[in-house]
Amino acid sequence: MVSRGDVLMLGISSAVSGCLIGGMMLGIGMDLIVNGQPLGWLLMLPGAPVSALPGWLLARRLARQLPG
Repeated sequence: MVSRGDVLMLGISSAVSGCLIGGMMLGIGMDLIVNGQPLGWLLMLPGAPVSALPGWLLARRLARQLPG
């Protein structure tokens, strides 16, 4: 059975990893755009959806532990 602690750790770990991944993509992409490299848009635009990916993967792993 999934406990409250498991759900809490899922939220904390997905938030931290999502912020790190999305923030790095946003920061590097903006730096490239400001310096005149249009390829920076390829990093900046998918930053938000990619930052949600670790949370989704962790939630799927936690959902596998549910009975039934």
